[in-house]
Parts: sequence; structure tokens; C-alpha cells
Amino acid sequence: MSSVLVVEDEAAIAELISLNLRHAGYEVTLAAAADEAQRAIDRRLPDLVILDWMLPGESGLSLARRWRAEARTRELPIIMLTARSQEGDKVAGLDAGADDYLVKPFSTHELLARIRAVLRRKAPQALDTAVEIAGLRLDPSTRRVSRGERDVKVGPTEFKLLHFFMTHPERVHSRAQLLDRVWGDHVFIEERTVDVHVKRLREALTPVQCAQLIETVRGAGYRMTQQVSSSTAA
Repeated sequence: MSSVLVVEDEAAIAELISLNLRHAGYEVTLAAAADEAQRAIDRRLPDLVILDWMLPGESGLSLARRWRAEARTRELPIIMLTARSQEGDKVAGLDAGADDYLVKPFSTHELLARIRAVLRRKAPQALDTAVEIAGLRLDPSTRRVSRGERDVKVGPTEFKLLHFFMTHPERVHSRAQLLDRVWGDHVFIEERTVDVHVKRLREALTPVQCAQLIETVRGAGYRMTQQVSSSTAA
């Protein structure tokens, strides 16, 4: 699940954006001022920031410049959201480091499309790139899962579930979030279905000693750890 930090001091607009993003399957954090936004960034880097220009204390423009100047946040995708519609303002926003610039009032459909476009540009090969954790390798282009020389036979849903876990390691995902991201939004499936497929995935990974990579986080959901214990390493 992609995480989005929404930096917007107008509560109604922030809530509108948040509702639409969550409905589309994004994990959303809100910040109403520059200092709140910086604290959120310091705690955890989001996948993308929607940044209002006019903020209490410090402008979004200033924040964007600072983030672009620091190594940790240099590649952070930023969409500037503002009532400033003059060409000079847009140029200033893009020069400050914004990847895109959206003028208020805006269409939520357009905002979602711009978010998808920016995320695609930032990681154009992400969906097809092979990923590897603790020796377990998944290659989307060949639909193959393996560890060392041993192939792992998984069903299509388990493959999608494993791919999601491996591309979002160490994050805890609730059952509802997994349903949205793996099964797709608007699909009406009971949350217990997730448990069934996690069980099948662990069974498929058992022969290559990787079942324990999928951890149950009590009361929260599931997480994929990047560490496999030395006693079970193949």
C-alpha cells in the first residue's frame, strides 16, 4: 500500500483528499502545518507528499526546497497543491522541486491520476522488477518464485500476496488493507479470506524454510520480515 502525506491547513480540503485517497487504497497521514509535516517525514518517509503552498509558519515552497536539499528526502515525490494559478507560480513550484502542480479548485479524479502518474515515473519498473528477501526471489515477469535452486509453487492469489509483501517489507498491513491492495478495491470479500491465503502462502514457503518470513502481528495484521533465522536458513 502506497503511503501519502497530505500537508494542507484547510480542514475541509484535507478531509476530502483523505477520504478519496483512502477509498482508492492509499494509506494517508495528515499534517496541517510545516512543522507537523516535518515531524511526519522524520518519523517515516511516505511514498508521496501532497503539499499545499500556503501553510502556517513556513510555506510549502520552502519545505519542498529543504526536502530536495537533503539526501534522505531528495527523491521524495511531491505534488504541489495551491490556489496560485499564475504561470510564474507554477514555475516557482516546479523549480522548488515539485514533481507536479495542481491548482485549486481541483478534481479528485485528476488528483488521483496525477498521483498514479508521479508514482509510475518515480518507479517505472517496480511492477516488473524481481525482488529478493532472505534468499527468497520473486520474478513478476516470469511468474516464478524460488529460493536457491528450488522453485516454490504458489497459486495466483498467493503470488500477488507474496509480491505485495516483498515490495513492502517490514510494514504491518491490516486485513482490510491487504484486501484493497491485493484483491482490489470494490471487491466484497470477508477479511477472513486473507487468513486463508496467508496460511496457503506459508504452506507453500515451508519447503524452502521461508514460512516464518510472514509474521502475524496480533491485533493488527501481517508483516513480512527481511530476516530468516540462521537455524532454518537453507
